[in-house]
Amino acid sequence: MPAGEAAAPECAAVLAALPQALRIGGADVPRREIADPVPPATVVWGDAGHDPVTARCGIDAPAELTPTSKLVDISGVSWLEISEGGRTSWLAVDRPVYVALTLSEDSGSGPVQDLSAILRDTLPKQDVFP
Repeated sequence: MPAGEAAAPECAAVLAALPQALRIGGADVPRREIADPVPPATVVWGDAGHDPVTARCGIDAPAELTPTSKLVDISGVSWLEISEGGRTSWLAVDRPVYVALTLSEDSGSGPVQDLSAILRDTLPKQDVFP
């Protein structure tokens, strides 16, 4: 996913608010190193027992986002869910920048709920289609 807004101040605020460890299935999963070239405004959590969970800020509007898209409200944040090949990307679409959280289907909903709380507290809500 291209990330044309990755350098935006809103992404800096989101990145600063992301935790060092993410709670997945009752375990604290640490951040992990990202291979070069590191995509801008990207954080990955994972360890030997957990598939990677990736957060990217400032991505371009996804083609799947249309006025008829089914959005899911999680803790006050509107998300577009895109599943493919055993992984799901959740895209926050009601903030000044788009934020994606990509995880395996067995990671549960905890990471999306946690990121919803961070986005709700960090970025103002806006209309999905202004």
